[in-house]
Amino acid sequence: MDLLNLMEKRHSVRAYSNEKVSKEMVDRIVKAGVLAPTACNFQPVRIIVIQSDRALEKLSSAANFYNAPLVFAVLSKKDEAWHRPFDGMVSDKIDASIVTDHMMLEATELGLGSVWICYFNPMAIKEALEIENGYEVINLLAVGFEDENSKVPAKKRKDILSLVKHI
Repeated sequence: MDLLNLMEKRHSVRAYSNEKVSKEMVDRIVKAGVLAPTACNFQPVRIIVIQSDRALEKLSSAANFYNAPLVFAVLSKKDEAWHRPFDGMVSDKIDASIVTDHMMLEATELGLGSVWICYFNPMAIKEALEIENGYEVINLLAVGFEDENSKVPAKKRKDILSLVKHI
């Protein structure tokens, strides 16, 4: 599948089957995240793979991951990220989001559903996952096989002319 078709196919999945995701698929998704570009290649990100029943249960009190059998936590560390010298902008959240996007697209390529989750209690996630100091949880990515009764939401996109300016 070409990249634009893959992007059109991708949608947020909020209902998953109980089927576990294979190690080979997990490894490919992680590799996609590791291959993502980061500012100056500083790679200030870490990926936590959450798929044990115990870990998912601990995580469920801090975020709704729609009973997905697999969740990736994407973390960043500001001290390891590139800082733009003109205004001090730190690239860590951007880098973590690019990693998340690459992983989400690879999940779609593998026939899996996913939903990018930003609505979560960061302190509860940090506690549940025993994340070391200095790292911040930026995104969660729930992944799994889409439930057969799941509804594909209609994609509403603004007109391209309202988003793009050619000069």
